[in-house]
Amino acid sequence: MDTAVPLGMIVNELISNSLKHAFPGRDKGEIWIKFCREKTEEDINQREQIKIENYNSNCFILTISDDGVGIPENLKIDDVESLGFQLTSPVDQLDGELELKRDKGTEFIMRFTVNDIICAQKEVR
Repeated sequence: MDTAVPLGMIVNELISNSLKHAFPGRDKGEIWIKFCREKTEEDINQREQIKIENYNSNCFILTISDDGVGIPENLKIDDVESLGFQLTSPVDQLDGELELKRDKGTEFIMRFTVNDIICAQKEVR
C-alpha cells in the first residue's frame, strides 16, 4: 500500500493531464505507459556476487508519455501553481526522482526504489 497508493496517484495525475491538455483540436492522440525494473550495473554485480539466478532489482522506472502538443518551457513542474503540486507529494513519498522531457510531446520518467520487496514467482507451463 505504501507504494501502490502514491504510484496510482502519479499515474492518474499524468494521464488526466494528458487527456485534458495534450490534444487540443485533435480527435485522437496516443498515451503510453511503461513500468519496468531498472537493471543497473550494481544489480548485475550483486546478482553475480551472491549467485542468485532469479535476482530482481528493487529499482523501478515508470514512464508516461504522449504525442500531444507538449508542456511549454515556461511551465515549471516544481511550481506549486502548476502540475508539480499534484506530483510532488506522491513522488516524495516514494523517494523518487521525476524527469520531464518536452520533445515530441511530453514524457515523464520517474525512478524509485521499493524497500523490503517481496517477489513471488510462478512457473507457467
